[in-house]
Amino acid sequence: MIASEKPVIVQSDGSILLEVMSGVYEEARDAILPFAELIKSPEYVHTYRITPISIWNAASLGVTCDDILARLARYSRYDLPPGVVFRIKEAFSRWDAIRMLRDEGDRLKIEAKNAAVLEQILAQPRIKDCVIDVLTPHAFTIPADMRGRFKHLLIKAGFPVNDLVGYDPGEPLKISLRQKTLSGRDFTLRQYQLEALENFWAGGSTRGGQGVVVLPCGSGKTVVGMGVMAKAQTCTLILCTNVAAVHQWIGELLDKTELGPDDIGEYTGFKKEIKAVTVTTYQILTYRKSKTGPFEHMQLMQARNWGLLIYDEVHVLPAPVFRATTEIQAKRRLGLTATLVREDGLEEDTFSLIGPKCYDVPWKELESKGFIAEALCFEIRLPLPLDQQQHYMLESERAQFRIASENSFKDSVVKQIVHRHADEPILIIGQYLSQLKRIAAALNAPLITGATSNSKRDNLYQAFRAGEVPVLVVSKVANFAIDLPDASVAIQVSGTFGSRQEEAQRLGRILRPKQRVSTFYTLVTADSAEDEFAHKRQVFLAEQGYKYCIEEWSPDDF
Repeated sequence: MIASEKPVIVQSDGSILLEVMSGVYEEARDAILPFAELIKSPEYVHTYRITPISIWNAASLGVTCDDILARLARYSRYDLPPGVVFRIKEAFSRWDAIRMLRDEGDRLKIEAKNAAVLEQILAQPRIKDCVIDVLTPHAFTIPADMRGRFKHLLIKAGFPVNDLVGYDPGEPLKISLRQKTLSGRDFTLRQYQLEALENFWAGGSTRGGQGVVVLPCGSGKTVVGMGVMAKAQTCTLILCTNVAAVHQWIGELLDKTELGPDDIGEYTGFKKEIKAVTVTTYQILTYRKSKTGPFEHMQLMQARNWGLLIYDEVHVLPAPVFRATTEIQAKRRLGLTATLVREDGLEEDTFSLIGPKCYDVPWKELESKGFIAEALCFEIRLPLPLDQQQHYMLESERAQFRIASENSFKDSVVKQIVHRHADEPILIIGQYLSQLKRIAAALNAPLITGATSNSKRDNLYQAFRAGEVPVLVVSKVANFAIDLPDASVAIQVSGTFGSRQEEAQRLGRILRPKQRVSTFYTLVTADSAEDEFAHKRQVFLAEQGYKYCIEEWSPDDF
C-alpha cells in the first residue's frame, strides 16, 4: 500500500485520524479498534485516542506491543511520532508489572517486575500503608482483605494489577444447560458465546475468573452468563438494572438450565428470597432511608457463600456496588455489557474491580452472520418552530437542550414514521415525560415510565411481544435489559446529554434476530444544543460500523 493511500494519521498527542472515504477504511478501523477509543465521528474523518486502559484491555486479549505498532505502521500515512511510540511501550511496560499472588495465612504477596517499580509504587503513601512486610527488593505482602482496595489504589497510580490469587469456589451447586428449551427448541451455545465463555474461564486457572464480556444487545449475553454458571457449578448472585431484567433472567434460567423454581430466588422490592441462585437489582442494593444511612440490603453480597457474581449491564454499576466489590475479590466476577463506555469516567474501576475486557466482537460481524438483525440508522434533522426560537436563545444551555429535545415538530415526524412502518412493531423512546405523554396521547399508544408498576410493565411488554400493542412509548426505563424480540423500529425522540451508552442500548432494543431489516430513527433539532450532543451519541454507532443516513425535514413536509 503506497503512503498516499493509507487512511491513518497518528498525531503527536496520541490521537489518530482515520479517513472514512478510503478504500481500506473498514480494514484499518478493525485493525485499530482493539487498542484505540473512538472520540468523534464527523462525516469524513474519525478521531480515535489511545489510552492506558485501551492498551491494557488489548493486552488482556493477547494483543502485543509489536502488534499495535505494526498495525499503526501498516495504515499510517506518515512515520509514527516517537512520543506516541514511547507512550504505547510505556503502557505495555506497566501491564503485568505488578502481580498479586497467594501467600501464607491471611496475606497476599505483591511482586513487582523489578526494584524500581516497587520503589515507585511505595512512594504512594496510601499504597505504602497497606504493606505488612517487605520480603525482597521487589516483593512485599499485604492483608488478604485488602485485595480489592489495593488493586483500586494501583490502577489510580497507573499500574494494572495482574491478579493471580485465585478464587473461593463458593458453595457447590449443580448447574447444567438444557439441550432443548422448555418450549422444545434445540439449544446450544453459539461459537462466539463459547469463545467468550472460554476467554473468561481460562481453563479454570487464576488467569481467568474475572473480566467483562462485551456483546451487542440481542446476541445472547445472558446465555454466556449461564454458560459460566455451568462451568463454575456454584451458588451465584446476579445483579441487574431493574425488576423487568430480574424476571427475564429468571425466565431464561428456567428455560435453558435444569435449575427449578426452588433453586432461583428473586430479591427485589416485592420479594426477598435468598436461594442458591439469587437475582437482584442494583437499586435494591443501593437503597437506604437517608443519604447518610446504611445500605440496608448490601449484606446480600455476602448472604451466602457465592462462588460467582454476574454484573448485568456492568457499565451502569453504581459507585456503592463498586465499593462493595472491593471487599469480595475472592469471588469470580463476570461483567456483561454492550459497551464499556462509562459517562462517569469510572472505566478504571471496572477494569480493576470487575476485570479487564476478556471478549469483544464487532457488531457488524455478528450482523453479517445473522446473529443480530441488520439495522439502518437515520438521523432526521428538523428546525425549531418559530414561536420557540426567541425563548430558546434567552435560556441556559441546559434549558436549550430540553427545548430542542421537546421540539413540537417531532410529534408530526413521529406520526409520519409510524405511518411509514404501519405493519411493524414500533418503540418510541425518549427522555422527557411531558413529551412522551403528548406523543402517546396523539398516537393512542400505551406509555411506560418509571411510575408504571412492574406488573403493568410486564403486561404491556408481553402484549407488545404478542402483537396486541403495535406501538409502545417508553421512557429511559426501557434503556436496559428489556427483551422485545419482535421490535423492528425504534424512534428516539430525545435522550441523555451525549450518552454513548444510551445510544448503544436503544439501538439494541431492535437488534434481536428477525427476518426483516430493523430501522433506528433519531430526531434532532438542527443547529441546537441537542445537535451538538447528538454527534457525541453517534460516536458509538460509528465505532461499531453503522452509518447514519441524514434526512432534512421542514414544516412544509408536515
